[in-house]
Amino acid sequence: MRKSAVFLLVACCLFGEVKTMTLREALDLALAQSPEVMLARLDQQKLREQVTIAKDPFVPKVYAGSGAAKTWGFPASIDGAAPSILNAKTQMSLFDRPQSYQIATANENLRGAAIEVGRQQDEVAFRVASLYLDAEQSARSLQAAQREVESLAHVVEYVQARVADGRELPLAARKADLSLRKAKNTVENLTLDLLNAEMSLAVVLGMKPDDRVRPTTEDRQPLAVPVSEEKSISEAIENSRDLKRLESNMQAKMLEIRGYKAARLPKITLVAQYELFAKYYYQNFYPTFQRNSGQLGASFELPVLVGRSARAYVNQAEEDVAKLRVEGDRTRSRITADLRRAFQEVKRAESARDFAREDLDVARDQVSVDLAQNDEGRLPISAVEQSRAIEQEKWLVYYEAQHVVERAKLNVMKQTGSLLAGLK
Repeated sequence: MRKSAVFLLVACCLFGEVKTMTLREALDLALAQSPEVMLARLDQQKLREQVTIAKDPFVPKVYAGSGAAKTWGFPASIDGAAPSILNAKTQMSLFDRPQSYQIATANENLRGAAIEVGRQQDEVAFRVASLYLDAEQSARSLQAAQREVESLAHVVEYVQARVADGRELPLAARKADLSLRKAKNTVENLTLDLLNAEMSLAVVLGMKPDDRVRPTTEDRQPLAVPVSEEKSISEAIENSRDLKRLESNMQAKMLEIRGYKAARLPKITLVAQYELFAKYYYQNFYPTFQRNSGQLGASFELPVLVGRSARAYVNQAEEDVAKLRVEGDRTRSRITADLRRAFQEVKRAESARDFAREDLDVARDQVSVDLAQNDEGRLPISAVEQSRAIEQEKWLVYYEAQHVVERAKLNVMKQTGSLLAGLK
């Protein structure tokens, strides 16, 4: 049943497109069309329009119309103004401190949205790089497992021949066959891991669900992490987008507080109006008449009693600022602890990788010795194939250890804020 499931998954993947990409190409595509990044950019555009809305009261607006109508008696329009053939009005705020603070708040929110776009880009880059490394590791391990299967298949044939000749017990054939079936099961698992990693990578890049992204076989530059742990911590705190977003939110709240406090300040509005009157409306009521009429001036509004809501809004905003300060301190502590832990994981992973490499070198040397003894006729070919199978197992362990090192380094790069720069 497991083989059928693997076959079915492979058959389904055949309908999708397979694209081979380098890590940098995958990152560029993700930053261009990743759904998370696109949603963040749409939110940024929405806040950019909010800035325009906040500035609108300070932009002059002109309204034109006509008040012409049939009049009986004293000339007047329905709304009480003089009837006119043409009228035009304009007004704009000259001094409105609360509205000015709303503009400043909208600009700060826009800056926070830009920080959020950068944070989403970092998150997407980390996911893309992680899945890319997973696909790389699965591909290498799959090749090593397939070579192990080939070696163990030769061992099984040799042992079965010796059992048939009566030179080996049937138990030896069962052991060899069990080792071969374990190796084939590993190949099936790695095949599924590779397909899942390639399909997951395609989804993150915004491609179709059935598409796959395959890492290129070319060697790439190894990931590099900073040497100094303490310097990295200070740089991580300085470059942290989470802290920058909290600081932006705090600044926006401070502007809100200043806007609420400015509710007691006067407001000045520019007003202007022009009207063109019909002569026959007024010639029977006024001895002298001016058809063109215009007004230009400013209206002043001085708040006398503004209620207690402004004070309540100020208190709420101050409480939000206090919460943001606490969150900022907690974020700094978390960054420091996470980065120290990340550096420790890198050291631990590198140590395990070095041991795995030494173990692999020993296995490779053993294969060389066995080949030499086989050439001299002192060792059967089955022993050589068994040594080769063991070597491939060591390769699997080494690839996994190397993968753990790269994932640990990737985590450090993410924590320090150098992920995008380091990957490109």
